[in-house]
Amino acid sequence: PDFEIRKCFQLATHFPSEDILLVTASPVIKAVTNFKQISKILEEFDVEEQPSTMLEHRFPNIKVIESGVKQLKSEDHCIITEDGNQHIYKKLCLCTGAKPKLICEGNPYVLGIRDTDSAQEFQKQLTKAKRIMIIGNGGIALELAYEIEGCEVIWAIKDKAIGNTFFDAGAAEFLTAKLISEKSEAKIAHKRTRYTTEGRKKEARSKSKADNVGSALGPDWHEGLNLKGTKQFSRKIHIETMCEVKKIYPQDEFRILKKKSFTFPGDHKSVTTDTEIWPVYVELTNENIYGCDFIVSATGVTPNVEPFLHGNSFDLGEDGGLKVDDHMHTSLPDVYAAGDICTASWQLSPVWQQMRLWTQARQMGWYAAKCMAAASSGDSIDMDFSFELFAHVTKFFNYKVVLLGKYNAQGLGSDHELMLRCTKGQEYIKVVMQNGRMMGAVLIGETDLEETFENLILNQMNLSSYGEDLLDPNIDIEDYFD
Repeated sequence: PDFEIRKCFQLATHFPSEDILLVTASPVIKAVTNFKQISKILEEFDVEEQPSTMLEHRFPNIKVIESGVKQLKSEDHCIITEDGNQHIYKKLCLCTGAKPKLICEGNPYVLGIRDTDSAQEFQKQLTKAKRIMIIGNGGIALELAYEIEGCEVIWAIKDKAIGNTFFDAGAAEFLTAKLISEKSEAKIAHKRTRYTTEGRKKEARSKSKADNVGSALGPDWHEGLNLKGTKQFSRKIHIETMCEVKKIYPQDEFRILKKKSFTFPGDHKSVTTDTEIWPVYVELTNENIYGCDFIVSATGVTPNVEPFLHGNSFDLGEDGGLKVDDHMHTSLPDVYAAGDICTASWQLSPVWQQMRLWTQARQMGWYAAKCMAAASSGDSIDMDFSFELFAHVTKFFNYKVVLLGKYNAQGLGSDHELMLRCTKGQEYIKVVMQNGRMMGAVLIGETDLEETFENLILNQMNLSSYGEDLLDPNIDIEDYFD
């Protein structure tokens, strides 16, 4: 569940006399820890797995039901769980997140990484891998490419540059330099407890459907996983751009076809035919064929709406999510949705957009709980201010990365201009301007500009008179706008 824990806290405090049911197919839930409010809207936190019993211990009116949902009967205000039980609700919030879009279903050599279980499976497979292929260009693909050591990595992306969900080509180039240089930073010690689905909990997990989607990965999911393959070199990565997967061949089929695959492209050698026999072969749309031990499908997610559609006439967004209004209410009475499963369908702020990220899942879960509480007690409630401005902080390749507003000029057409400041290996700053006003920014590195830029985007001050001085490193821009 996407931050159900946060919603439960909120609801339990508002309604001490009401029963609150948390229905989850997993024995562990996600808790936000080390929460830091960096600015008015930017927030940083870790995500920790905790046993679901923790909630019941803290709040006597919360009951956790460890079972998947089989059916929603919205007209009867009831859900039927896979253990056969019926649960009547006054208000219901659906927070089942999203599931990975796999490049092909049911292939044992294709792993989708979306949740903690699949990350553990991935670690197990990697210990004996000599070469893997990563397909995708989002956050998980970026992190994998940077973290994997001792294993050849062929990374296939459909764009010209890495990380295009988050970056323009300039930022990608800035980061790629870090990708190809050897990692010298000491690993940051992992300081959080992890509950895995081992032992008793694993049995409980296997009772629920095997293909149940687990809890989504946290922003630093790779920490504490030993992402090392079988070889001793640090990082060996080859990026294939502007291509997608054309076909995947199992070893025996590939042999019969007598096709040729390529060796790993080295720095100074031309690509030659690979003599090694691999478990699986991938043909890309650019005609290149590579053998590998397995393929990681990191090609995004789709809202996990399937269990709820049968017999219910939900309005769905273009991306397949449940449409929600500005109070996180779906098109059905007393049914709310939050996190990756929903599609924001209110009149959006000009500098906010929905992205299926941890920060938004937390904000939506928190706000949905407030809306449910207000509706039950007949109170009115204002839209949460976190939806005024898109603001996300994360880490890529060990750089702090802050994304604000329309950071990639989303939806601005050609009517905008960019301002850049870049110090190789240190920082990359890009500002999106429209009619003299700041609409978005990308800050990579320790720039200390996030709070100033957040305010400038929010207050839409006309900055035309500052011109290029806005990013002049010799001018302390914060002093201007205190």
